[in-house]
Amino acid sequence: MPSKNLLTTPALTHEKSLKTLVENRTVFSLNNCELNLFETYKESALVPLKFNDLVVTSMLRGKKVMHLFDDPEFEYLPGETVVVPSNVEMKIDFPEASQKNPTQCLALAIDHFKIKDTLTILNERYPKEGKSNFWKLDYENYFFYNNVELATTLNKLIKECMSTSVTKDIITDLTLQELIIRIIQTQTMRSYENEQLLLDSSNPMSQVVEYIRQNITENINIKDLSDKACMSSTSFYRYFKRELGVTPVEFILNEKIKFAKKLLKNPGIQINEVSFASGFEDSNYFIRLFKKYEGVTPKQYQLMNFTR
Repeated sequence: MPSKNLLTTPALTHEKSLKTLVENRTVFSLNNCELNLFETYKESALVPLKFNDLVVTSMLRGKKVMHLFDDPEFEYLPGETVVVPSNVEMKIDFPEASQKNPTQCLALAIDHFKIKDTLTILNERYPKEGKSNFWKLDYENYFFYNNVELATTLNKLIKECMSTSVTKDIITDLTLQELIIRIIQTQTMRSYENEQLLLDSSNPMSQVVEYIRQNITENINIKDLSDKACMSSTSFYRYFKRELGVTPVEFILNEKIKFAKKLLKNPGIQINEVSFASGFEDSNYFIRLFKKYEGVTPKQYQLMNFTR
């Protein structure tokens, strides 16, 4: 399972201050956003929730089951984020909530004009390559794990929204811009992982990602990738990091680990074979890197899949 970064959990509401045991709500209102902290202390099903603005939700404690759009229901756990458009109703189950095991979730509602202004600035000052390729939120990729950058930005927003500083609105406004960028980068990364953007021939990154996957067993260098994108190495590096939020090397390593995971589903394959087949010359380095990405060693991952 890919790693996900947990957020800092605010203190729970004191028992005497609870207004309800289902989605008890604490609100922090600022100029361009509203931070809502929801806590639930008993099992419940199909609890409706809707906001007038786009809302970024992240789980902090416990487990929910989300019913959203016409998609199948899914478990929602700490370290995960869901982006919901304005005026879209969520229905939520709390299958394990209790006073000893409450759920806690943040819902950050962001003003429509703040989002529009941020996207305008990004598209005017930092335009993307390719026709019809703009900075925009992708509501098809609404669920994702928190990477380090996204978790850091959300933690900063929680801290500022709950502070009493006279400058909190200014700092929050700047951090909201950062959050929108982080979300778009995360959504773009997921689109490449799901191969949604590989069909877009106008996007130079499509050819780059396709080249990486076709040559995943090889030693891929930045010069080859920048040539594919018809950019200088320096421009390509900056563009890649801006587009996906990770460096080309980080992306390549992530793709190599994904490829290795597919090979490890074969119970008879040796770890050093997987290492070399995935383009790693040093199997010890491969083992360390795999554990960093997946939380378990390649052998443990192989045994976990074999025993399922």
